[in-house]
Amino acid sequence: MENSSVVSSVVLTTFYGMQDYKSLYFILFVILYTAIVIENVVLICIIYNDKALHEPMYLFICNLAANNIYGSTALLPSLLNKLISYSYEVSLTCCQLQIYCIHTYAIIEFTILAVMGYDRYLAICQPLQYQRIMSITKVYSLVAFSWFYPLGAFALFFTFTLRLTFCGRVMERVYCMNYSLVKLSCSNTSVESIVGLFSVVVYTFPQLIMIVYSYAKILKICFFGSKKSKIKAVKTCTPHIIAIINYSLGCFFEIIQSRFPTINLPFEMQIFMSLYFLILPPFLNPVIYGLSIQTVRKDILKFLSYENGFVIKVKNMYR
Repeated sequence: MENSSVVSSVVLTTFYGMQDYKSLYFILFVILYTAIVIENVVLICIIYNDKALHEPMYLFICNLAANNIYGSTALLPSLLNKLISYSYEVSLTCCQLQIYCIHTYAIIEFTILAVMGYDRYLAICQPLQYQRIMSITKVYSLVAFSWFYPLGAFALFFTFTLRLTFCGRVMERVYCMNYSLVKLSCSNTSVESIVGLFSVVVYTFPQLIMIVYSYAKILKICFFGSKKSKIKAVKTCTPHIIAIINYSLGCFFEIIQSRFPTINLPFEMQIFMSLYFLILPPFLNPVIYGLSIQTVRKDILKFLSYENGFVIKVKNMYR
């Protein structure tokens, strides 16, 4: 859609506060981005190559890992580019593209976590019917829904932002967000505000209901089930609960950053709260599932021992 804004770029002013430690920030974010990509790719490869892991739960974990790469890539390459440049401007088109990617990453993440909660509910509360209910067709349908619903739904909502005329150029962030961009508009944004509130309900309420319902049923098993059922529930649900808490904490920080003044907080804390949402869940999710799920943990150790043995053999060849 053609944009008739009077400005063609926005300035991400938070980068000015990072100037004194640009090199340190650059090295830190390079390490984090490299770690995020490697961790998630290794997790995907392990699950793909081990036929014992070709089960619904692990397929959902694979999609969570793919979304982690998608979300961090929407942020970190652009952030690194700004850290080594002398201009903190970003074109309006690139800003809008980043907004689309970051927001869809967030919705996809929450949707996959909700689907995983439903999967854990079936595995714990209806184990005898699990294979019949969670058929391969249903698994593929849930995966497709987790991706295409957020991508399509947010695209419809985002058309309201794209129609706005923008006069302001200053965005006090290190990346573009929809709410921050709408505040730069010189158009009447009352419709966008109403649609925005409605969209938040649409994007989060169904997933939240699914998670709450699933864990209400699982808690019932924990309180009234056998000791074996309780142990199974704790083992299988702990990684998922930690991932949900980690994601929710990032969302909480993002809401605080966007809706309330944080000028009284230390600058480093502002940066941490702003970036937590897009760095910590992608960085920690593979660790959470890799360490908590015994089968995955064993495969990771095998993979690392194989790689180490391969490196030693190559070194011995050139001695």
